[in-house]
Parts: sequence; structure tokens; C-alpha cells
Amino acid sequence: MRNLVLVARPFRQQIDEGILDRAAALFARRGFAKTSIQDVADAVGLSKAGLLHHFPTKDALRDGVVAQVDTVARRVLDSVRHLPVGAERDRLAVDVVLDAALAHPGLVALLLAPATRAEDEDLAEDASPEAAVLEAFGVDPATTAPERAVRVIGALGALAVLTLAAPPEDQTTAWRAHVAATCFDALGHRGPVALPRSDQ
Repeated sequence: MRNLVLVARPFRQQIDEGILDRAAALFARRGFAKTSIQDVADAVGLSKAGLLHHFPTKDALRDGVVAQVDTVARRVLDSVRHLPVGAERDRLAVDVVLDAALAHPGLVALLLAPATRAEDEDLAEDASPEAAVLEAFGVDPATTAPERAVRVIGALGALAVLTLAAPPEDQTTAWRAHVAATCFDALGHRGPVALPRSDQ
């Protein structure tokens, strides 16, 4: 019986992560207030009761999404914090955000969507995970030169759109290299097209 519990647990965690990712994608597109529990249930192929078995309220679902988005944002910032702002840090930040977007497209779409959300659509009053991603690129909205801020936001917007558009079978092969190169170009750095990562 104990072995059965150990086997079932990762499966439930995978289901929960899938639900959170789909919910995040809907929140990014429609906003939290305009997304119903039924919308999320339909997106993940569960009944409303089945979804509520995993997340008993819409607020619990929101809290789970916010926690996952914050985890992704902190991972991005922690990965590049040791590097000075510049091309090397930008390249690593693009790689980390891109890997996260390919693994969790909904979470990253929500993370990168603050410019399209109305003020009253913030999912958490005291959390600003998108600020951690901007910080990973050395951007402080209050002090960063407009050209740099526009380049970073443009690169992140392109990354979000392109990873959502990539056919699943091409995400870690042909498209990944071109998405990374497009983002790096948007940041103002010219260089050769990156080869697909072999560790994917």
C-alpha cells in the first residue's frame, strides 16, 4: 500500500502542475475575473467537480498559479544574478526564460503579460514576479533608459508569442534556436543563430 501512495503522488503533482499551467494561460488571455472554474475545467478536460477536487476554490487555484509563476521568476533571476548586466547575462536569461516557457507555456505567458492586464486584474497584490524577470535583464522600470526597457519587453513579448505558436514537436529543436536568436537580436545583440540545445 505504501508503494502505491509513492507512485500515485508524482502523478497527482503532474496533474496539478498541468492544471496550473492551463489556468495561467487563461488568466493571461482573459484575466482572472473573466475566467471561470468551468473555463479551466474545460481547458484541462475535467469536470468542474473534478477540478474542484484538485483546487477547492477559484482563490486556491489563483494562489497555486501565483506561487508557480513566482517560482519560475525567481529561478530566472537566481540563474543570472552572478553575471554583470550585458550580453552574456542577456543570453543566459533568454535561455532560462525560454526553457521555462517551453516547459510551462501558460505560466510564462502569465508572467510576461503584465503590460496587457488591467490594474485591477493583478492576481496578487503584494507579488510582482514580472519584476524579477525584468531584474534578470537589469531593468528597473523607474531608472532604465527607454530603449533598453523597450528592447527587453519586446524580446520577452516575442518569446512568449513564439513559444506559444511553436508546434509541440518543434519546440526543442528547430524553433528553439530561432526563438532564442530572435530574442537576442531584439535585445540589440547580434550573433550567430544558436544551435538547438542538446540537453532538452
